[in-house]
Parts: sequence; C-alpha cells; structure tokens
Amino acid sequence: MSIDSSMASAVTSTSQTGNLPAGHPLRTRIADAVHAVRSTTPLAQSFTNFVTINLVANAQLAAGGTAAMSYLPDDVLDIAAICGATYINVGTLLPFYKDALADIAHGLHDQGKPWVLDPVAAGLGATRTAILESFRDVPPTIVRGNASEIIVLDRMWGLADADAADTDGTTRPAGVESADEVDSAIPAARRLARHLAAHSPNGQGAVAVSGTIDFITDGTHDYRLPGGSALMTKITGAGCSLGGVVGTYLAVANPLTAAMAASLHFNRAGEIAEAAAHGPGSFQTEFLDALWNVTAEQIAESTILQ
Repeated sequence: MSIDSSMASAVTSTSQTGNLPAGHPLRTRIADAVHAVRSTTPLAQSFTNFVTINLVANAQLAAGGTAAMSYLPDDVLDIAAICGATYINVGTLLPFYKDALADIAHGLHDQGKPWVLDPVAAGLGATRTAILESFRDVPPTIVRGNASEIIVLDRMWGLADADAADTDGTTRPAGVESADEVDSAIPAARRLARHLAAHSPNGQGAVAVSGTIDFITDGTHDYRLPGGSALMTKITGAGCSLGGVVGTYLAVANPLTAAMAASLHFNRAGEIAEAAAHGPGSFQTEFLDALWNVTAEQIAESTILQ
C-alpha cells in the first residue's frame, strides 16, 4: 500500500514557528502510514548490527510490520525484490561487510528499491569509512543517525563546503554516541537529503537526526519532534531499532512521511514506557508493548514543530 507522495508545506528556517496545525495534510499522511503498516504488515528486511538484531526485529513486529534478517548479498537482493524496503546498519562490522554492503547498495540502486542507512560511528576506522564512501553514488532513500554521524557523512561524501562556517572541523566520531548537538547538523542534513533525492527514482529523500529534539528534513521542509525518553540511551539498540522501523514505514509511505511517522511512533512509545518502567530492563519490555498499543491518532497528533 502506498501513501500519497505529495510533500507538506513548511518553512525552511532554523527557527521554530509553532506546532503544525491539527488537520494538516502531513498529519493525515502520518496517520495513514500507521494504519497502512498495521493493516498490511509490510516486510522490511535488515542487514543490521548483530548486537542489536533481536530488538530491531521485535520493534518492527511491535510497530506492525514484518522482519527479515540476512547478511548475504544475493539473499538480501532476492528479498529486496519482494519486500517493501531494506535497512542497512554499519554498527558492528565483520571483514566481509566491506564488499558485501557495496554490492548490496549497487544492487538496490539497480533495482530501484528504497532503503534506509544508519551510518553508525561514521568516520571511525578505515573499513567503515570505505563502506560509507561506497554508498555516495548509490545512496539510500533515508539516512537516520545522530548529529555527529550526519555531519561526518556529509563531509565524507564531499557535500559540505570546506570553507563554510558550519564545517569548522570540530566534529569527530564518538563511537555510537554523538559529540554534536542536533542543531549543528541541520545544514548537513539538508544537503544529504537533497543528495538522496537527486539519486532517487522518484526525486525524494529524507534525513532524520535523532537527539533530545529530533530533526527531520527532505532538504526543503524541516520539522522538529520533541519528546521521547532518556531511558532510550540506557538500552542497547534503541537507535538501531528505530532505523528498522523507519524501514517498515518506508515500505508504505514516502521518505519524509516514513521518517516522521517512525520517529513520532518511537517518541510516544518511549514516553508511555518510561511512565510504567522501573529501570532499563522493564523499560525495554514496556517499550515494545507501547509500540504495539500506541494509536495512530496519538502518533499523528504529536507536537510537530515547523
């Protein structure tokens, strides 16, 4: 099932102009995407961090989708022909990933299949850098990462002006954590989104920057999503599982809507889970339950700052 691919109108300034009005077409598309996932249980496969693979699959299932996991290029490309989207995460690497992921990215590009990239720890190590550089000319449909990862990927792909004020060279890889604030990644996120769109069969792409207040852009339209739970940082795989659920939504919606719906779904579920949890262990259980139980209306009516 496909959601209307038209884009919502929004300002592109970094300033916030208030909450998106009730009944706005973007809110309608977000609600439609949630209903579509739950009514069609779309298959979104993952080539993901094996440390967090279980939570990625469980989050996709709890959100309403279907999961498939593989690390073989031919297997991934065969599944891509029958699934709605693919999620690739470079968090924990094995030696053969360098060639495997480059082959998968080229295959997905040749097939015109949508996919999501989580550039975990971008800039850390020669192998990870080579993998991410190999995606430049066959890029994903959506990139989801923290601020540092987005800034580093922007530079790695040569999209940033080395003399620009927003690229002062202070960004550094910090493992899987961010060394930068979300606002510092806004110019990079916009450039990346435009690059993704330029290489997409339908001219659309989106970037989601996770943080205290998430930032999502398609290169022209910007949105900020407050909320979520600090306990997300106390369990392994919160970001990875979000990437998987972005893939689930990408199977039924355009890139901007998919990134928005998945991020809002996670934020609302995180808040509900925190209220019921006694610590990280119970939070993870409550979180999966909340992903399952939160309504399309709760998700679509969330605060969305323009």
